[in-house]
Amino acid sequence: MSALPALSTVPIDRCADLDLARIRAEFPILRQRVHGKPLVYLDNAASVQRPKAVIDAISDCYSSYYGNIHRGVHLLSERSTTAYEGAREKVRAFLNAASVQEIIFTRNTTESINLVASSFGGSVVKAGDEIVITGMEHHSNIVPWQMLCERTGAALKVVPFTDAGELILEEYERLLDSGRVKLVGVVHLSNALGTLNPVKAMIEMAHARGVPVLVDGAQSVPHLAVDVRELDCEFYAFSSHKIYGPAGVGVLYGKKALLEAMPPYQGGGDMISLVTFEKTTYADLPNKFEAGTPSIADVIGLGAALDWLNAIGLDAVAAHEHALLEYTTARLSEIPGLRLIGTARDKAALASFTMQGIHPHDIGTILDREGVAIRAGHHCAQPVMQRYGVPATARASFAVYNTHDEADVLVKALWKVKELFA
Repeated sequence: MSALPALSTVPIDRCADLDLARIRAEFPILRQRVHGKPLVYLDNAASVQRPKAVIDAISDCYSSYYGNIHRGVHLLSERSTTAYEGAREKVRAFLNAASVQEIIFTRNTTESINLVASSFGGSVVKAGDEIVITGMEHHSNIVPWQMLCERTGAALKVVPFTDAGELILEEYERLLDSGRVKLVGVVHLSNALGTLNPVKAMIEMAHARGVPVLVDGAQSVPHLAVDVRELDCEFYAFSSHKIYGPAGVGVLYGKKALLEAMPPYQGGGDMISLVTFEKTTYADLPNKFEAGTPSIADVIGLGAALDWLNAIGLDAVAAHEHALLEYTTARLSEIPGLRLIGTARDKAALASFTMQGIHPHDIGTILDREGVAIRAGHHCAQPVMQRYGVPATARASFAVYNTHDEADVLVKALWKVKELFA
């Protein structure tokens, strides 16, 4: 994966490649006021806001043509099925997967990872085997593997990282050389540090030893183009609500041969071909892994979100957000006692920090009174907090609709925090 573009010399809210005023106008919630102040929404790593195109797509489904999918012969069912499966094709194209059979809809990234841990991991991992993850993983890419290890007697191995927040690849290679590794799970973009990991190189290193790789792409897909065939990963997972779509929908990409060999994750509904009391025959991909009635309108909303994002262009999004991150980082560095957590050379979309003598929750509360929404806590990455010796951090995270002026509001509010605790 290529590095993000260098910092632009053009102020980001007047960047020629991005009509930011038009983009912001498409988000009704950004017109809200919080405690009498204009909303500055910088909690995008937790969940982004939705453009009107997505809201309208969901509303149109429910008001114009909603019906349960796949088995109905009436018009509403047929229209809903066409829109639902059309969204699957949009996801396939977005990831450049080889086939729609490789695109599985789940509830979120967490369920996608649990599916792989249960179905793939449960089939191939045995006592004495090892699973390799990194020290900067979200809990969702830690706990399912711990549970698998507890069931099977396998061991979980962790790749350490530097003070800057960069993985130590020599240690990664040493772990791979044990000959016992059955799977690597690695986060593409850290939600706690902003580190953009060298996943393509890590996949190549794993494949040289015959080890498959799952990539947690929850944070990366809204910010940079992802080509699963170029990466050559076995699995890639992400969530709709991180990429301008509705909550309650996730995606699992898996190589077709692996998905075909894996047993179903859940039973019932569309995942069957034939059921008798003696035996059940499972449906072909992707239905095999989609038991029960799905979130039909929300999947359609995800398709609308991808259309919306593609129309802007991920290259323009990456350049805009990277410039904003560099500007904000420079301004934050001017505040005495503020410590940036995560200073990797390849970084995107967010800044985590602490302020001397001030708990992150207090920072978040005071910023809220100034209309600024950030995240304060351990970000579902407690081992990262332990690595830096802090209970929590404050985190400002960016999306395509954020501006230079909003970064200034954040910094001004942080100076106010410092003054209040002087």
